[in-house]
Amino acid sequence: MRELPGPDLAAGTSALQRQQALTKPAGSLGRLEEIAQFLATWQGRHPPRCDRPRVAVFAGNHGVAAQGVSAYPPEVTAQMVQNFIKGGAAVNQLTAQIDGDLRVYEMDLQRPTADFTQGPAMDEARCARAIAYGMMAVEQGIDVLCLGEMGIGNSTSAAALCLALFGGEATDWVGPGTGVFGAALERKREVVTKGVAVNKALLNDPLHLLRALGGEELAAIVGAILAARLARTPVLLDGFACAAAAAVVQALDARGLDHCLAGHLSAEPAHGKVLDRLRLKPLLQLDMRLGEGSGAALAVTLLKAAVACHTGMATFGEAGVSERQ
Repeated sequence: MRELPGPDLAAGTSALQRQQALTKPAGSLGRLEEIAQFLATWQGRHPPRCDRPRVAVFAGNHGVAAQGVSAYPPEVTAQMVQNFIKGGAAVNQLTAQIDGDLRVYEMDLQRPTADFTQGPAMDEARCARAIAYGMMAVEQGIDVLCLGEMGIGNSTSAAALCLALFGGEATDWVGPGTGVFGAALERKREVVTKGVAVNKALLNDPLHLLRALGGEELAAIVGAILAARLARTPVLLDGFACAAAAAVVQALDARGLDHCLAGHLSAEPAHGKVLDRLRLKPLLQLDMRLGEGSGAALAVTLLKAAVACHTGMATFGEAGVSERQ
């Protein structure tokens, strides 16, 4: 894989120096200070900006949904895409609140991926196309990219990716998703266990693992994360499915997620476990479990607050305030 660019240490140092000169006790803004320095470091500029956030929602259909792993039928994916387009979803309202740009990417919804309990979900060409399509979400001038997904069955796919990447048992990674419990949840665990076993021969390579157990929208998220790194665009990740896709990037490059933040910790039980493996500390914890980029979009409010404090506050010298002795 092409070598990924590293942090801009000069921009990060400039941000740190300004933080130390602002009219406040050192470190008193907590993670807001970390966020401002993070943005400067990965945007490669000081001061950082958060005027042009983009929310990218990738939608894909999963053949494994035929196994009864979701509380909703597969046609809901396309119906929700239309809801996004008409402005009726939660992410539409949250994107408007941050003055952001919402883009919805529909991934061949009329042709679901294959059922991964029978073999790979995608062939190499289809997976590669999805990754390339995701890279198109990154354009010049974006200050931060929020990533989200929509796809009935994708929490099953995400759980399978995590089981293959991190080990353990299906019970460690399988949660209710859209709201399955009891016998349906046990069925979901069985499906994940079988899918990983059936595709065992492909699990030693992250990209083959992705095509075996992933979906087009998850592959697109992988592409978007990589393209954002090349473009020096910081990334906010949404929930469990998004984090599972990000885990594939980490498997490709141990530092591949250094330009990413976790927007929130969702109520899906395994999300926190994945974030621990990715060494990402969520910005928000509001018991959300919606997906569609909602948690990432909401977290942009914190990024905007961090930038406003960093750029708008006066320094001790400018304000004529005595510094600490």
